[in-house]
Amino acid sequence: MMLADAAQAVDGKLYILGGGWSITGPAPHPSAIAVLIQVPWDRTNVEHHFRLELVDSDGDAVVLDADVNDPQPVVIEGSFEVGRPPGIRPGTPIDVPLAINVGPLPLSSGGRYEWRLSIDEESQEDWRLAFSTRSVS
Repeated sequence: MMLADAAQAVDGKLYILGGGWSITGPAPHPSAIAVLIQVPWDRTNVEHHFRLELVDSDGDAVVLDADVNDPQPVVIEGSFEVGRPPGIRPGTPIDVPLAINVGPLPLSSGGRYEWRLSIDEESQEDWRLAFSTRSVS
């Protein structure tokens, strides 16, 4: 996983623009999350569900006040399924590149945030992307 300014997934590859940052702002900017998932051989040909959740430094969901009556946490969800290409040696993991572009988020300046990925409700410590927002000078 990598934070970037923008990303695309095309023909099984990730194209990353301005990748590898961990400090942004203080003004809201578009960003992207580039993810390369390696699906184990025995979990191909099955639909998988992913969820990216943005949390603050306390581990609480970041909530945007787009609708005062119904504030929503920042969550990105989707599904993917990958098959086994012909000629691939049995046991080989299959790559699934994901490029998720995110519009500008009005996050507090001087804050610390983290994107947390889960796949099929499972997560690992290295499926997290932490970043900070600069303080207003």
